[in-house]
Amino acid sequence: MRMIGSSAMDGAAQKSELDGSIDQVMDRVGRQAVEASRHLARASAELKNNALKSAASCIRQNAGDIIDQNKIDMAAGREKNLTSALLDRLELNESRIESMASGLDAIAELRDPVGEVITSWERPNGLRIERVRMPLGVIGVIYESRPNVTADAAALCLKSGNACILRGGSESFHSSQAILTQLHTGLRDAGLPQDCIQMVPTTDRAAVGKMLTMTDAIDVIVPRGGQSLTERVMRESRVPTFLHLTGLCHTYIHSSADPEKARKVTVNAKMRRTGICGATETILVDRVVAADMLPLIISELNKLGCEVRGDEVVQALSSSVVPATDQDWDTEYLDAIVSVRAVDGIDAAISHINQHGSQHTDAIIAEDQQAAEYFMDSLSSAIVMHNASTQFADGGEFGMGAEIGIATGKMHARGPVGVEQLTTFKYKVRGGGTTRP
Repeated sequence: MRMIGSSAMDGAAQKSELDGSIDQVMDRVGRQAVEASRHLARASAELKNNALKSAASCIRQNAGDIIDQNKIDMAAGREKNLTSALLDRLELNESRIESMASGLDAIAELRDPVGEVITSWERPNGLRIERVRMPLGVIGVIYESRPNVTADAAALCLKSGNACILRGGSESFHSSQAILTQLHTGLRDAGLPQDCIQMVPTTDRAAVGKMLTMTDAIDVIVPRGGQSLTERVMRESRVPTFLHLTGLCHTYIHSSADPEKARKVTVNAKMRRTGICGATETILVDRVVAADMLPLIISELNKLGCEVRGDEVVQALSSSVVPATDQDWDTEYLDAIVSVRAVDGIDAAISHINQHGSQHTDAIIAEDQQAAEYFMDSLSSAIVMHNASTQFADGGEFGMGAEIGIATGKMHARGPVGVEQLTTFKYKVRGGGTTRP
């Protein structure tokens, strides 16, 4: 069987050469990951940090090689007519590569969660009990076009003592492989097994299906991508998952909002980077202040190239507004498009978000503190904000370092999934020849 190397293969060629052997390849990757995870679980914080710092240095030193490989992916993406938002996610430049390397350095500086005693107590019979953090084991990460996720996910897994199996999107294959090479150098420099970080060596989608059934090797799956990927994982996975559903984020402008704050925060929430999951996709505004608040916001969004789709109230405020359809309220655009609706107060805004949102990140712009607290207490979204851009929905901005994604489920991890969320715990019980009567 021939794996994909530096040159691209078309889908038919991949499928014909890999049919019948995906299971064998993935089983071997799984066995290697399990063995590496056992070694990594005993590794000191110093070894893991040395690997991360070495990898960061290698990424900086080999930025040109990474950019060259990214150019191959970008050219292929243009040939496939990827949207401007997807191309933006895919592109690597010197600034983004430095950000990637800085992210590894920042993760190295985080407190190591492995071995932390969460709590301890002593029983009347003399038993001393500790609840101690430990790695999950092997983490499978399935992501799409953003190659920087290769570094972010691998670093977080390594820091938390977990081996990882990465499956990036076909669009970013060459970029991700170039980044993986630097990560492997970092592992070798620190004396850690290279198999601590593995990447599925094919773009054949059958490999994803196999990953979702590898209960003997993978302890948790983290899907990081669009709705179709997430739905497939929800439907097919036999492995527990940290679900990252769509980022259908809302910014609600309350009647007490300061107009300048509302303008500044709302425009940033939509337009800073339209292709990230924390970008606002729907703006809600109290009807009583719509005429005062929206015209300037709409004008600025238009100047930045954003298409505004609105209800009848919003359409009446600007000739540039396109009529919104029912589908718009349920759409994660990941592009320079936003839907805007006027609502009759805070409860109507909450009702809209509950009906159409994805429980990712929702914000209120308000000077009324009581209204802000009511809004944040009423929503079950993973992240709720007051007078802040939804673009802050990011582990690094929370001071948690890079994150593997924003978990919108309610079990185990929620919100930014960083090093602490990639651990579980065990009980250490110590006695002195203690027997149970």
